[in-house]
Amino acid sequence: MATIPGYDRITVERGKLGGKPCIRGMRISVSRVLDILATYKSREEIRVDFPDLEDEDLEQALRFAAENLEETAFFMPDLPETASR
Repeated sequence: MATIPGYDRITVERGKLGGKPCIRGMRISVSRVLDILATYKSREEIRVDFPDLEDEDLEQALRFAAENLEETAFFMPDLPETASR
C-alpha cells in the first residue's frame, strides 16, 4: 500500500478496488467519499452511516478531487447554436 504524495490519508493498493485511490487503506474510494459528501445533508449524518470516516478523510478527498480535476481537460462536442431570445 502506498500513500499519494501530499496526502497522508489517500492510499493506492494494487488489487484493492482496481487500484483506485482509497481512504487510509479501507475499501472506500475517494470517488465514493465524494458521492457521500454530495448525498448526505451533514457530516453528522455521514458519521452515523460511515463511523470510520474522519473529517480529515473528507477534507483530503475533496482536495484530491479538486487538484486532479484541475489537471483534467474536458472536450465538449460542437453544440448547435440556440435561438436568440
